[in-house]
Amino acid sequence: GRGTGVVVETGLNTEIGKISKAVTSMEKVKPPLIKRMEKFSFYISIVVLVASALIALIEFSRGASIVEVFFVAVALAVSSIPEGLPAALTVALSVGMARMAKKNVIIRKLSAVEGLGSCTLIASDKTGTLTVNKQTVKILYLPDGSRFNVTGEGYNDEGKIIPCKDHRSLSFVDDLVKSVIICNEAHLAKKDGTWVTHGDAVDIALLALGYKNGMGPDKVNGSIEILSEIPFESDRKYSAKFYRDGSQIRVATKGAYEVISSFCAGIDKNRVEKQAQALARTGHRVIAVAEGEITSKHNHVYYEEDIKGLHFLGLVGLIDPLRPEAKAAVDTCKQAGIKVIMITGDHPETAFTIGKNLGIASSRNDVIEGALLSKINEKNREFVNIINNKTVFARVAPMQKLYIVDALAKSGNFIAVTGDGVNDAPALKKAHISVAMGSGTDVAKDVSSMIVVDDNFASIVAGVEEGRYAYDNIRKVVYLLVSCGAAEIVLFLLAVLFNTTLPLVAVQLLWLNLVTNGIQGVGLAFEKGEKEAMHRPPRSPEEGVFNELLIKETLLSGLNMGITAFIFWITLLSQGIGEYSARNMVLLLMVLFENIHVFNCRSEYKSAFKVPLSNNILLIAGIIAAQILHIVSMNISIMQDLLDVEPIGLNDWLYTLVLAGSILIVMEIFKILKRS
Repeated sequence: GRGTGVVVETGLNTEIGKISKAVTSMEKVKPPLIKRMEKFSFYISIVVLVASALIALIEFSRGASIVEVFFVAVALAVSSIPEGLPAALTVALSVGMARMAKKNVIIRKLSAVEGLGSCTLIASDKTGTLTVNKQTVKILYLPDGSRFNVTGEGYNDEGKIIPCKDHRSLSFVDDLVKSVIICNEAHLAKKDGTWVTHGDAVDIALLALGYKNGMGPDKVNGSIEILSEIPFESDRKYSAKFYRDGSQIRVATKGAYEVISSFCAGIDKNRVEKQAQALARTGHRVIAVAEGEITSKHNHVYYEEDIKGLHFLGLVGLIDPLRPEAKAAVDTCKQAGIKVIMITGDHPETAFTIGKNLGIASSRNDVIEGALLSKINEKNREFVNIINNKTVFARVAPMQKLYIVDALAKSGNFIAVTGDGVNDAPALKKAHISVAMGSGTDVAKDVSSMIVVDDNFASIVAGVEEGRYAYDNIRKVVYLLVSCGAAEIVLFLLAVLFNTTLPLVAVQLLWLNLVTNGIQGVGLAFEKGEKEAMHRPPRSPEEGVFNELLIKETLLSGLNMGITAFIFWITLLSQGIGEYSARNMVLLLMVLFENIHVFNCRSEYKSAFKVPLSNNILLIAGIIAAQILHIVSMNISIMQDLLDVEPIGLNDWLYTLVLAGSILIVMEIFKILKRS
């Protein structure tokens, strides 16, 4: 809309300023990944401290000096901490971010990649997100009960207004059409053979109705003078235009029938309500239209109190088709254990019909109207209980959307909320994952975690799927790095307990953790998602990176590699092989262990042999590169001096390869037993 006004407040005291203040004053909630990594870091620190204290006690009891204990503790810390984890995590999230972008989801905050995968509930707008936002007028109802069907699709003049029976003249339809053209903010015109549009979808559809009736906006508006207007607002639920027609001052209004009917005189409200409900039950968006003369005299400016005693002109039923992929996307959410709710400003019957067609609502009891919610204090437990038992929210005001999101969050849901307007900003800010529409306002985009470029609900679901894949890849990276770190700790502890020299020195541990594991960790971040991810229930935001399965796999693989490496170490020493050569062999064994174990980490559930190599060529290239790098280091003098390594014979290579292959056999047996 447009207007001329007197400035009474500025800055934070304006309505938009109040919204900005509400947004900035909200408490920031830590993303799930941050919580999980903080918990993970805490437990890793505890392990390092406990292990260091234990080894220090053992070493001191054996008469070791403070310097010797210090070097042992440093080596243990190096083996315990997965140094390659930060880089691998960033890569995993960045890969997820890039994949989401290809599916029309632009991530503004990196943590939102994994956060979207933790989503337990999606609160979606209807228009433009679940529907295509291309309204078409299909039915007209006049006050006497006459019904007219409107043919044609889209924003053009192709179509006719056809009476269902032999009703009175179409002149009564002309009055209705004239009013919706006057009370309109859109633009629809044919230019160079193409229909050009601008403005709200409903207003454009009403202009198309005018063209079908032979009444273009230029023709209608050319005979009148617009004096003032009341633009549509979701709180107001109607719009109006005051105009001069000859010597008369008149007003044309359109909006929600319960509001428009209150402006009218001599209206059969029961009949109109039945007509409106009949339209709504068949999924139509219902617009009521009224018109009349203004008796009060002002200097070209008129207000809501001037709108009274109007003549009711009828109802307009518009259809906004569901997006073809919306139903399948909602079904996918159900399979993934994600609840979907719909928040709209539409009539409750319209909202229910759309919700039922999508599978969001099953009965009328799933729907609640904003007017009923406004009678309940949002701070009461009753309000929270009602919100949790409904899936469709109709005739909802902007601030009620915030209260709904807040109630759902208090119930332990991890929520993704869609929005496109300035008034949506507080609700978006309150949500764990805020989803702005590509066609939305800059304010909505600025507070959002992500932007859906095509405004499509299916794109949000695709983003959830990629979020789950990204988190799965993070778990795979953690599994690899921690299990290999655990192997090094086991190897280390056994060496201390059995009073042997250290099997690996600090620089060799760093080589394993930063180079070998570092390359593999980054490679795992590019792993393709497993389709089963969308058949699992959402993870609790409070759940740590390690669940029972990952703990078992990490302990089993870490113990297998650590114990095998220690037995190899003491065997070499018992055969009279010097410490320098024995460390070289143990380091090679650990490199081979890690290069083979990465295949176990590609899936927590599937056999390593059932995950195609072609799914992640980058990982395969990384494994080959890591192994070649180590072989080259064994044969270059500068690296030999740095890492304490040397070339070995073919028999030694075969021996270490056989030992390293044990990790694949052990974990395959574990997965078979787990599946059975």
